[in-house]
Amino acid sequence: MEYILQPWPWYVSGPLIAIVMFLLLYFGRTFGMSSNLRTLCAIGGAGKKVEFFKFDWKSQRWNLVVVLGAILGGFIAHFLLSNPTNIDLSQNTIQDLKTLGFENAGKSLLPPELFSWDAVFTIKGFLILIIGGFLVGFGTRYAGGCTSGHAITGLSSLQLPSLIAVVGFFLGGLIMIHLIYPILF
Repeated sequence: MEYILQPWPWYVSGPLIAIVMFLLLYFGRTFGMSSNLRTLCAIGGAGKKVEFFKFDWKSQRWNLVVVLGAILGGFIAHFLLSNPTNIDLSQNTIQDLKTLGFENAGKSLLPPELFSWDAVFTIKGFLILIIGGFLVGFGTRYAGGCTSGHAITGLSSLQLPSLIAVVGFFLGGLIMIHLIYPILF
């Protein structure tokens, strides 16, 4: 049990991801979470009104199982396998986070300043969810996939658009945290 609770080293997790990707590529599948929204909309009947949702959604059932596994795995990891130790952050990072308004930097994975119910039910928290949700939804559609799809599937199959998308994800994150976030908060 102690081995499961600790972070897995790269030489275990990396080859496991490579094996999964090899199997997906071998069987002609691609990995990504955002494509499941299209599948769920097709299941709900959106194909009757919008051409984009007219496709054989039954061929994507396996990917819905991946989403279910991610939800179930997240639940198990959080409630059964969480190690309550502090996160090992550098002092510079902790100081930078405190400057941005995070009081207990390194004490939890999800800072309560962003992820508590008190934070969500404020005007600012509600706007973050609405605007952020729209931007993520629009961005994944515009980029032709989500971060996991581009970074794992796209890069492993040497797709140039995925490399450009991943570079864009990182640049967008850097711009957000260093330029936009300090202004907003």
